[in-house]
Amino acid sequence: MTEISLTINGEPVTASVEPRTSLADFVRDSQRLTGTHLGCEHGVCGACTLEIDGEPMRSCITYAVSCDGASITTIEGFDDDDVMEDLRQAFTENHGLQCGYCTPGMLVTARDIVRRLPDADEKRVRLELSGNLCRCTGYVGIVRAILAVLEKRRG
Repeated sequence: MTEISLTINGEPVTASVEPRTSLADFVRDSQRLTGTHLGCEHGVCGACTLEIDGEPMRSCITYAVSCDGASITTIEGFDDDDVMEDLRQAFTENHGLQCGYCTPGMLVTARDIVRRLPDADEKRVRLELSGNLCRCTGYVGIVRAILAVLEKRRG
């Protein structure tokens, strides 16, 4: 077991973890933050995307021990975030969710797009979303939702 100390959603956490424990398993099983979903467990689908030190990352291929000292934000940590509030509303209005399994990772990625690329067009949004797979929506509503938030924030 390895002792780690990190911050999760603004709260300090100290725990002993096995070196092979993924960050996704750690936040879901140990911290009971089940908004982070596991899909492929190979870093391909993006369902497990969360923020590590402000950057979107795949938690299924990140070891918890490698996050010692890091600041982690799961989907639950964005409750009071203005960008995330706009995205949640836009996803609802533009039918950007169906089964909802990809939604937490998709929202974390969408937030990164809005914050990092305020002038993104549809082509760029689609490129940025290419690491997040959705089997239900066909992406039309998701892309429309992100573009709506970008437009709102520009205006």
